[in-house]
Amino acid sequence: MKEKVIFCWSGGKDSALALYETKNNPGYEIVSLCTTITEEYRRISMHGVREVLLERQAQSLGLPLAKIFITKDVSNEEYEHTMQAFLAGYKAVGVCSVVFADIFLAEVRKYRQENLLKIGMKAVFPLWGRNTAALARRFIDLGFRAVTSCVDSNVLGRRFVGRQFNRGFLRKLPSSVDPCGERGQFHSFVYDGPLFKEKVSYRKGEIILRDNRFYYCDLIPV
Repeated sequence: MKEKVIFCWSGGKDSALALYETKNNPGYEIVSLCTTITEEYRRISMHGVREVLLERQAQSLGLPLAKIFITKDVSNEEYEHTMQAFLAGYKAVGVCSVVFADIFLAEVRKYRQENLLKIGMKAVFPLWGRNTAALARRFIDLGFRAVTSCVDSNVLGRRFVGRQFNRGFLRKLPSSVDPCGERGQFHSFVYDGPLFKEKVSYRKGEIILRDNRFYYCDLIPV
């Protein structure tokens, strides 16, 4: 019998690659995607991608989508309470695992595991411990297509946001920046690839700086 799982979906490249690995694992059945949305902006938290584009992603992927709404100034305590209440509903119907796309941040892994343990659930990390440069190339070689939606100006310039995530992008990354942006150096939106029934069309809007740190490129549905 397959293990039923919830997939923590950010809409970005690491999520897409982890989803690819999970779908190709005969031991798992993905019950739903779940995505955290910042309520005031109606956008994917941190990634800054519009809710409607998220919905179109899920539709093209052919998977149900559950949204978890948080406020822009949510505390850790509030966030954890919201997540536990959300996941408890799935546990009640036989889902005991949550899949994450984390790769090497041990403190993040531990945080997720400890919080899930509180409600009797466990975390699954299909990309864990793998080489991030190899993962970035695999994402591209599989035929996935993504655009950067947010970059941290402390480590990357404005010219890196709104860019296609391809080998040219990787060549231009400073050596100090992880190829998968695992430390939050950049975030992305996946709009096409082997899991998608059809391309999620968008056009680039304005680029803005928020919190005097993060450059966001507005992606507008077409």
